[in-house]
Amino acid sequence: MIARALAPRLLVIPHCCGKTVNIAGVDLPLPRGQEAFCGGKNRAIGVPIAIPLCNQSRGTAKVNATAHQPPQIARANGIELCYEIFGDADAEPMLLIMGLAAQMIHWDDEFCRQLAARGFRVIRFDNRDIGKSSRMTGGKRLGALELLKLRFLKIPVAAPYTLRDMAEDTVGLMDVLGIKSAHLVGASMGGMIAQEIAISFPQRVRSLTSIMSTTGNPKVPGPTREASAMLMAPPPSTKEEYFERYAQTWKILRAGSFPQDEALDRARAERNFERGLNPAGVGR
Repeated sequence: MIARALAPRLLVIPHCCGKTVNIAGVDLPLPRGQEAFCGGKNRAIGVPIAIPLCNQSRGTAKVNATAHQPPQIARANGIELCYEIFGDADAEPMLLIMGLAAQMIHWDDEFCRQLAARGFRVIRFDNRDIGKSSRMTGGKRLGALELLKLRFLKIPVAAPYTLRDMAEDTVGLMDVLGIKSAHLVGASMGGMIAQEIAISFPQRVRSLTSIMSTTGNPKVPGPTREASAMLMAPPPSTKEEYFERYAQTWKILRAGSFPQDEALDRARAERNFERGLNPAGVGR
């Protein structure tokens, strides 16, 4: 795995700052319609084999310990957001945006350290209504009927806040941290938030990576029935029920057998539980 990760390769990242992304390569033209947001030059990025992803003896990324900033609170867009930073202050900023019912720690610590070791300033954070960020009020947990009306009949759902509000949260956090533009990486709902930022605030986006997400187009395949049923199920009422539900949920979402991840599910669930759950926020 390490040898494959260190193999030289080229990536093309459209960005809006007009500067070199990560490590300078050669200018690489793209077909019409795939240019960077602001017309800035796209670069070919060569991944240098001189920078190892992992310490082979200990299995951990080599990151300057002083470059890590422990979790702290920022006031952004009128609410409080809990965030954590890995990497040097002058490195390329990268924001990791997590999905529904998922705290920022679902971006694994070692994953964040490895990104930092590759030359990024990695910021992960709890969205509103999750983890250590502000808990909102109002609204009710949506049922299957409301979601079906929204998807197929276009009947809007009364919600206390929208993806646009969550996009503004992210941009507000960037403002607090003095980040003019960043690479955005979003998973599931986080991918939708990242897309909303690219649409509404394109000047703030250097690149966008959308993971297991959707555009909202009804022609795009939705989740499986099994996954939908799990996500719509009533929240667990006890600690042990939560641990069991956590393992079941992620086994379904992974869509396959991944023993190494499954072995970590209990510890991850315990860490989530210790940071605090907010079932009402998930429903909103």
